[in-house]
Amino acid sequence: MADESLTVFVKLFAAGFYGISSFFIVVINKSVLTNYGFPSSICVGIGQMLATVVVLRVGKILRVITFPDFDRSIPRKTFPLPLLYVGNQITGLFGTKRLNLPMFTVLRRFSILFTMLAEGFLLKKKFSRSVQLTVFTMILGAFVAASADLSFDLQGYVFILMNDVLTAANGAFVKQKLDSKELGKYGLLYYNAVFMILPTLLLAQVTGDVDKALNFTGWSDMVFVGQFVLSCIMGFILMYSTVLCTQYNSALTTTIVGCVKNILVTYIGMVFGGDYIFSWTNFIGLNISIAGSLVYSYVTFTEDQSSKQSQSGGKLEAKGKIAV
Repeated sequence: MADESLTVFVKLFAAGFYGISSFFIVVINKSVLTNYGFPSSICVGIGQMLATVVVLRVGKILRVITFPDFDRSIPRKTFPLPLLYVGNQITGLFGTKRLNLPMFTVLRRFSILFTMLAEGFLLKKKFSRSVQLTVFTMILGAFVAASADLSFDLQGYVFILMNDVLTAANGAFVKQKLDSKELGKYGLLYYNAVFMILPTLLLAQVTGDVDKALNFTGWSDMVFVGQFVLSCIMGFILMYSTVLCTQYNSALTTTIVGCVKNILVTYIGMVFGGDYIFSWTNFIGLNISIAGSLVYSYVTFTEDQSSKQSQSGGKLEAKGKIAV
């Protein structure tokens, strides 16, 4: 009984940790990229990768954490996660910069649809009619809100929908890699960042983002510098919390927590974001999607609990038959 209570606590802690991390990084990234006008989303991503590599390497040297040393099999064991990781990170940052927070969060709900498709394809999961209907409600609300988005930005929409696809694929592959127990969560995080930091830096050099970042006038503002550093550290914390939540729960649970977090971000973004333009159609669409999110979270949680109870009941019945 004590072990079961501890397991429930660990699962709830992992989910809560991911939700809080995910909320804060959206707010901080929005402040750095939009409020301060930092010109390079790619360089923010590079800072987050660098923070991940440094923190995990120091942790390994101090023997606080362990993960396998590099060998020829590591690229095979991680692929395609590094590509999904950097794509997910960069598209998310570009979307955050170009969209107001309410539309950013409502379009992120497509990640649930894509996660269902990814888990169905990769992990052979099946979903009930109730779950399918609530997802349809969320997507319907997103379409209604988008139809009256007065600050419509095509590039922002494209980036965030790409981010949804990559988030779904990343979650499903992380679960698959963790289940294989080859690298562990720290190994996955470390080698994802190591393999992609140099290609991303090269991309930033080619696109001129490095020069834009170096010539940015805000480096003399210590408040901005503090937020930029915090964004880099939060990038690592978010990746760690995502892997932790997926390990102890599932890719879909991680997506649900992110969805509930987005409800809070939506309403805060309306009031404090500074770039949301109100219209009734857009507002109604946002709330339809939010209502779908809440019902979806409830339905998914209750189905998960029912499934576990039926499995434990089946085990008890089997034990009884063996005893007889």
